[in-house]
Amino acid sequence: MNAPDRSHAKPATKLMSGNAACAQGAIDAGCTFFAGYPITPSSEIAERLSVLLPKAGGVFIQMEDEIAAMAAVVGASMGGVKALTATSGPGFSLKQENLGYAAGAEIPCVVVNVMRGGPSTGMPTRPSQADIYQTRYGSHGDYPIIVLAPASAREIYDETIRAFDLAETCRTPVILLYDQVIAQSSETVSLGGRVAVHATRKWASGPRDSYKPYAADADGVPPMPRPGDGYRTHTTGLTHSESGFPSQDPETVTRNLGRLYAKLDHFRDLIDSFEAVRCEDAEVVIVAIGISARAARRAVDACRAEGHKVGLFRPITLWPFPEIALREATKTAKAILVPELNIGQLRLEIERLLRDHRVEGLHLISGEPITPAQVAAAATKLATEV
Repeated sequence: MNAPDRSHAKPATKLMSGNAACAQGAIDAGCTFFAGYPITPSSEIAERLSVLLPKAGGVFIQMEDEIAAMAAVVGASMGGVKALTATSGPGFSLKQENLGYAAGAEIPCVVVNVMRGGPSTGMPTRPSQADIYQTRYGSHGDYPIIVLAPASAREIYDETIRAFDLAETCRTPVILLYDQVIAQSSETVSLGGRVAVHATRKWASGPRDSYKPYAADADGVPPMPRPGDGYRTHTTGLTHSESGFPSQDPETVTRNLGRLYAKLDHFRDLIDSFEAVRCEDAEVVIVAIGISARAARRAVDACRAEGHKVGLFRPITLWPFPEIALREATKTAKAILVPELNIGQLRLEIERLLRDHRVEGLHLISGEPITPAQVAAAATKLATEV
């Protein structure tokens, strides 16, 4: 497993839902601003932060809608603080324009999307995993994005903290993506006493008269002006030069957009995270996220007990997809099974990456989660056919 070491001193064990763990993770990451609008099944995040943030010296604000909430988060981050919003389904759709603005203007922030049944209003209290592609391509134009997909309350806590670290380090929006079952199921979670030093934003320094807000360092990340430090900057959603002012010069536009992608490539060692379970000799590898991965883990044990060589690859970083790790985990595999609560979004990505493998999907769109027995049956069938 290529995941960050999250050690704790004097851990306290609590019974927490995934949404509660997200709220606590935000506080422990140093978040001091939340703007949102209530929407099932993410509302518990806002509810808890409305209490926790003021106690921590932060600000909680309920906006008039999801568009305004995303705009407020962007503005707060430009003001120098760690900022968060949380939503689901239709609300995530409304955030897309300002999410694209944050990606283009390189404004760090964290957006939580708790997936529910769709399209449109859909099934607010039922799980789905049909926002996989929306997290990557939801706004218009070309832009890079980081998406993290935790699969337990404890992992939501850890990945919320990591989301803020990545947002600050890479100067980019980061999306935390999980489904309704993970969000509202309660589990025992060890928290407290965190000793890790969290990432801090790269602030501008040096002469003010020669400062260019989008002149990047070697890592591709431009230092941001700290409010009150006297650096003048122009921030816009238009394509811009290193000065921050709009530009349609082909060379300038190409250089700037290329840098947005290159800076995430520079930090792939920090960004990529995954879990590989019993993949060393697996003839069938299951690829899954969220509650479907929880079912798949039990299915692997059931299949192994029956003598079938089945493993699990779980991308914790969903975008950019950890494709090198996927290819390593599937090097002995003859077939891939992708169980997911949609009509085949993750399967399409796996087919693209593993063109020389047989890839089968197990898709459920009824609003019910996939069971371990369903995954085991599909994996067993594949194992007997390859």
